[in-house]
Amino acid sequence: MSDISLLMDELEERMMKSEEALTEKLSGIRTGKASPALVENITFEYYGAQTRIRDAAGISTPEPRLLVIQPWDANAVKNIEKALLASNIGITPLNDGKTLKLPIPALSEDRRKDLAKQAKAAVEDAKVALRNIRRDGNEAVKKAQKASEITEDESKKMTEDIQKLLDRYIAGMDKMLAEKEKELMTV
Repeated sequence: MSDISLLMDELEERMMKSEEALTEKLSGIRTGKASPALVENITFEYYGAQTRIRDAAGISTPEPRLLVIQPWDANAVKNIEKALLASNIGITPLNDGKTLKLPIPALSEDRRKDLAKQAKAAVEDAKVALRNIRRDGNEAVKKAQKASEITEDESKKMTEDIQKLLDRYIAGMDKMLAEKEKELMTV
């Protein structure tokens, strides 16, 4: 009975992690404005280890369409520049030897639509992950009922609770997508 009583907490924790991963992924999809989230999780080679930019440099937005990356170690500038060019953000950094400046170009209508599609795909992937979590939960409930750990009524109630949990997280993800699309389509 102990593991089945912890099932809802475990499922909610897994769904929360999926939601956090989606939030991070959506923040990496650029809009027309400069945002440190665009580059902070990009990794680069730093003394033999893969390091995130945010862990080795200050990232600021002195202007709405300009990102400035100032590495704490000037030797890292070249490697950060390489990582930025290799990433799919589509911005070429300007290197002055000490800092990297990323001028954020205005997005064309086609590019906005492509980014909206990327956001939609990311949300759809996250929803699939949530549905897999629901399936795992429902299977655990069925197993518990077969093993006579819970009654048929308890099984029905738990299955309904799992569905309600899923619906709540999917609604939250739909809201995140709507906000991202609005942000992308605002000129």
